Amino acid sequence: MIKIGFVPSHRVPFNRDWAVEMRKRTIKSIKENVGEAEFVYPDEGLTDGGLVTNEEDAQKAVKLFKENNIQGLIIGTMTFGEELPNITIAEAFDKIPILIFGTKEGPFTSDGNRKSDSFCGTISTASGLTRRKIKFDFGGIYFPEEEDFISDVKRFVRVSMAYSGFMGARVGLVGPRPAPFETCAINEANLIEKFRQRVVSINLLKLYSDINAMKTDSRVTEAVNEVKKSYDCHLASDNTLFKIVKLELVLSDYAQKEGLSGYGIQCWTSMQEEIGISPCMSMGRLTDKGIMCACEVDMHGVLTMIAQYLLSLKETVPHFIDWTIQNQDDEDTLFAWHCGNAPVSLKCASCKPLVNSHSTLGEKLGYDKSFGTAEFQLKEGKVTIARLVEYDGKFKMLITKGDAIPDSRSLRGCWKWIKVSNLKTLYRTIIEEGFTHHASLIFGDYEKELAAFCKFAGIEVVNV
Repeated sequence: MIKIGFVPSHRVPFNRDWAVEMRKRTIKSIKENVGEAEFVYPDEGLTDGGLVTNEEDAQKAVKLFKENNIQGLIIGTMTFGEELPNITIAEAFDKIPILIFGTKEGPFTSDGNRKSDSFCGTISTASGLTRRKIKFDFGGIYFPEEEDFISDVKRFVRVSMAYSGFMGARVGLVGPRPAPFETCAINEANLIEKFRQRVVSINLLKLYSDINAMKTDSRVTEAVNEVKKSYDCHLASDNTLFKIVKLELVLSDYAQKEGLSGYGIQCWTSMQEEIGISPCMSMGRLTDKGIMCACEVDMHGVLTMIAQYLLSLKETVPHFIDWTIQNQDDEDTLFAWHCGNAPVSLKCASCKPLVNSHSTLGEKLGYDKSFGTAEFQLKEGKVTIARLVEYDGKFKMLITKGDAIPDSRSLRGCWKWIKVSNLKTLYRTIIEEGFTHHASLIFGDYEKELAAFCKFAGIEVVNV
């Protein structure tokens, strides 16, 4: 579970009892409403009232947070707050996401003074962070029991988890990109310099060798039986299903050994020519297991998937799509499609995914060599679609939202119609901003979380 540090900041001579009460209420609200993270904070034995009031308290908090290896930092002004101790702590953790907030003012004292003046103190802390170019998000000014506070903390937990998992991520590159698709070209050095990420090359010859060497043991047989229960396999031979499963298991083993969060995979034409299958269904099954898989060695694409998956706290997986056609009857609805790589967990309620031959490559490469796509319609619901690209060493993320709507037709590939607010603007943005033909679609509204993640990662947001 991710760990978040909490700094309850107080300034003398503002009301200490009010600060202690605000601290207790904040901790109580977090414990009762935010179960997605473990929160670390000074207790009454470490500092006076468990508050951070001076530099000595700040150093104690830094030590506490380092011992607990926090992945996010929340600074809350319980009263005015002391900007310099707050900044001392922030400087020690300037490489992780930081959220600041203030507490609302209580009643005036009997002699007409303010107890807190939290907002003014929050300004001072924010000014100090800005001066030092330390990135932070501002939540708001609220009482800890308010829904806005709870939702902001929940959102920050997701952002902290995504940032922690994205920075330094290891991703597998399975084969070179398809020769005709320069659109999937990347500068690996930029990923190293910007995000400290590592691209781990997977040799296709070794992959083929390991698949051929894998024995048809109980692990393989059980996986094939699982496939037969989850998919309509009447078109595919058992030999094909065993190949599909062995590809999945070999890549799963590689991911575990190398600590990989995902893959960019050369899904055509070597797989069809050398193994005799399309890898799409294997990729969808790996994605369902938390190993993100993008087509056509699209490394920026798999990184987009990883960010979305982490923002969901690994509760739902994304689907790697092509931006495609406008609906023939609705100008604000687009066809989110791909060959057959969707995770089966995202299927529509009445769908039985069909294992089929590749709908576009089968005729060229041979239908018998192109089995391995999983064809079905996705479920309905709110979706967030995103795409990371890089030009001239600068990264930017396209973010848009929509609704996945039903359709009664039987269509090839894995697909869904997505209704957006303005498809013409979205299409124009994709073209004019240089975004590529792939994107990552996840069910749920993660627009704010993704934008905050991008702020901390140094990625420009293009919101449509």
